[in-house]
Amino acid sequence: MSEAIVDFSREVSSRLAEITGWAAGGGMAAAAAALADAVANDGVIHAFGTGHSEAFAMEIAGRAGGLIPTSKIALRDVVLHGTREAAALDATTGSVLEREEGVAEELFGLQAVEPHDIFIIASNSGVNASVVGLALLAKERGHTVIAVTSLAHTAAVESKHPCGMRLSEIADIVIDNRAPFGDTTLEISGGGGVGAVSSITGAYIAQLLTIETVQCLIRAGKKPPIYVSANTPGGDEHNNALVASYAGRLRREA
Repeated sequence: MSEAIVDFSREVSSRLAEITGWAAGGGMAAAAAALADAVANDGVIHAFGTGHSEAFAMEIAGRAGGLIPTSKIALRDVVLHGTREAAALDATTGSVLEREEGVAEELFGLQAVEPHDIFIIASNSGVNASVVGLALLAKERGHTVIAVTSLAHTAAVESKHPCGMRLSEIADIVIDNRAPFGDTTLEISGGGGVGAVSSITGAYIAQLLTIETVQCLIRAGKKPPIYVSANTPGGDEHNNALVASYAGRLRREA
């Protein structure tokens, strides 16, 4: 086995252990309580991430073992549901959508957002205009915002939004994904690095949030609305019946 594989396993394991200890010590409590309160009051959890952070939103919204009242916001919504041409999604044109100043307003306007809804936004750097802008809009409209970001990385870079703020400076609750600056954990000869960890730690955090939110609902005497796998007998029937109670409010296209 390559020594680098062992080194990477150690890097991942140490970060997951750190997150586990933090969560077990109550670090996840505020975020889970806020999510549970939203769900208990007929709210929807809106999850957003761009680039590789979209994987975090997919862990939150619309998967087996996850909460039903979850909706995934994606940059391509401005094409699929808005007025943008498909070329807007082509980064080779020179326009990187996640860094555009006005895209957050477009995205927010395309969502079916109600008063008790809550937002959870993942971004390793926490500085691109789309994530900062969406967090600002959600806050301005009275919604709680939870951020999942790398505190090591975001502290070392400047915001790309005109407000000059980072996601971590806007959110009500901030969760550190423990990724290092630049995300990679192993240096290679000649410069550069490999072994990115933010997607792994982000997925773990997403699952811990779901688990703790469900526990909060159970302790409050509420029956958690949970997806079961659509690939099990009765799965579609179970899921469709619960989704119907949030008609028009949930989005999770590929």
